[in-house]
Amino acid sequence: MNLVRLNIIYVTIKENSIYPTTRQALMCVIICQYLSNLYRDIQLFRFSDTTGNVFILAGDELQILVFRDGTWRFANET
Repeated sequence: MNLVRLNIIYVTIKENSIYPTTRQALMCVIICQYLSNLYRDIQLFRFSDTTGNVFILAGDELQILVFRDGTWRFANET
């Protein structure tokens, strides 16, 4: 007779998601409005739940980062 020993592991998963701030959300809407007024297609709108930043890709090359405090900058600036 073969005996099988089972090890039971209990895992607790904590969700530590970051959500956009109010200032950040408002600035994203304002930036998207500006881009729309300039007839720029918004190709990608991405919120990073690890950094808390929003990345907006408009057209083929315009990249914008919106930070949690509502400030923003072009991501591809040199």
